[in-house]
Amino acid sequence: MFEEVPRRDPYNKDPTGHRQIRDYHHMLEVLNHTFTTAPYWTDSAAHVGMVGVPMCAIFDYPMGTPSGYAAFLDPEVNVHLKKILNEWGKFLMSPKSAEVLGESNQGWFSEHGKKDMMEVANAPYGTSHAFEDFFVVPDPKAKHRGYKSWDDFFTRQFKEEVRPVASPDDDNVIANACESKVFNVERNVKLRDKFWIKGQPYSIKDMLAEDPLADEFGGGTVYQAFLSALSYHRWHAPVSGTIKKAFVQDGTYFSEPLFEGLGNPGTSEIDKGGITTGQGYLSALATRAVIFIEADNPAIGLMAFIGIGMDEVSTCEITVKEGQHVKKGEQTGMFHFGGSSHCLLFRKHVNVEFQSDVKPGRDANVPVRSHLATIKR
Repeated sequence: MFEEVPRRDPYNKDPTGHRQIRDYHHMLEVLNHTFTTAPYWTDSAAHVGMVGVPMCAIFDYPMGTPSGYAAFLDPEVNVHLKKILNEWGKFLMSPKSAEVLGESNQGWFSEHGKKDMMEVANAPYGTSHAFEDFFVVPDPKAKHRGYKSWDDFFTRQFKEEVRPVASPDDDNVIANACESKVFNVERNVKLRDKFWIKGQPYSIKDMLAEDPLADEFGGGTVYQAFLSALSYHRWHAPVSGTIKKAFVQDGTYFSEPLFEGLGNPGTSEIDKGGITTGQGYLSALATRAVIFIEADNPAIGLMAFIGIGMDEVSTCEITVKEGQHVKKGEQTGMFHFGGSSHCLLFRKHVNVEFQSDVKPGRDANVPVRSHLATIKR
């Protein structure tokens, strides 16, 4: 896959400006270095949407080759990638990983780092909060702002008042489960479909890991949205209800659709945003958390949330248990490092009407816990 990456610009460097890896041994050397540090801030990576996801930058062009497509679908490759990412995850929970949380040019609290993070956080409501006013900061005056590790920072919580729950007593109002940018809304979705083709039609049974409850969603509605590494990474209940089932399904880590790269006979280029563009495809293949919720509102009934790990997200942590009752807006889980996506699934006869500004092409994130959609009776 490294040999299949074209030997010409822009492929002589990876998307973040580092020399393109051309062989397996170089890859191992780079990975060995990567796993001894937390993701540091660089303006070049931020400019292409890859800050905080160094492995995505390493594999971005190789992913878009025919051999890369085959390699990252291989179950054995993904078993080993999971082991590697889990070990890195342990480091990212260690105090040493907090060293990137400084104010130097490569620190997340650098001038550009804070500016970019808060532009993303403030954009949905047009606010002008400082970092310390928006997020829970353990100790603003301490080293690393009091965060114990990179993971502690990455999974930081917001202050309750900045993300109020939409109509908490109205069960017809659906709250947004993740701070995220709209990718797609699809209705009349099939239980089984060719999710790997260019249109990326949703395939319910694949998305829900062949769970018997998947049959409930044939002909239903899927909403999907993307979380960048600069976004807030915890999940919240879109409705009040009871957790019927919750599990994590192992899957791929760096797979992207063949049509987005050199596997497409009609192109000689690789889409460097391929893993983001391929979110529909990833909903059926990537490592993901599945949570079925029996809503208190009978007009909704059974619905599902899917938290999809993209690129180096190895841990989708569910924090609720089967049988537990949750209120709309309560935390249900979180992603640990990397970029990610999520889906909400509604059954066929649920008349769900999304807010007028909830549509692909919207620049700002849809705020978590905000009014996402309304159930029409």
